[in-house]
Amino acid sequence: MSQKPRAVLWDMDGTLVDTEPYWMAAETALVQSFGGTWTHEQALQLVGNGLLDSAMLLRAAGVDMEPDAIVDRLTDDVRTSLATQGVSFRPGAKALLRDLQANGIRTALVTMSLRRMALSVVELIEFDAFEHIVAGDDVELPKPHPEPYLNAAGLLDIDILDAVVIEDSHTGVRAGVASGAVTLGVPHMVSLDGVGAHALWPTLENRTAQDIIDLYASAKSEQTEGALR
Repeated sequence: MSQKPRAVLWDMDGTLVDTEPYWMAAETALVQSFGGTWTHEQALQLVGNGLLDSAMLLRAAGVDMEPDAIVDRLTDDVRTSLATQGVSFRPGAKALLRDLQANGIRTALVTMSLRRMALSVVELIEFDAFEHIVAGDDVELPKPHPEPYLNAAGLLDIDILDAVVIEDSHTGVRAGVASGAVTLGVPHMVSLDGVGAHALWPTLENRTAQDIIDLYASAKSEQTEGALR
């Protein structure tokens, strides 16, 4: 068994980039346009969700649109915000991506945002950051189902057991753990205590490929010891 992961699979919103405020603003404006109200607490419930699942919650809040139309509207609004206001990358994310590549560890992006949204974000990175993108419109079952991460492993032609997942949401962590990958939680908008991540880091800032390698090796060692008990 290798003590070095073959790939790191990254979530996007809240993990790679700080787009959650744009999503929340778009949700609020949409609900208000139908005469409803949308609280910060309600918005937090959508963090990490599949977009169609989020659309159903928005319909329950009074948005009289078909789910697909809600998804398209929110995606277009957030892409407009990206184009006009830019976006902040999460601390340490781009530096870690570069260091992973320098150490021969492959990377893929796994997001429940639509592919066109993911491409808008990836285009803001000044180097080729990801070999593959798995987006919300590429899967039948969104996070917390493991399908998105299993698909990414398939595209990379690796065993998911040889991957590390980086996530910031409950649904994302559950998807990573269910897939069989070593799953790292980096909380942003919501606490990840008790969700099941193999490790929690407060930030990716000043983290390197060696930190990821050490995390992977430690998790694998614990799994082996657990199996022997």
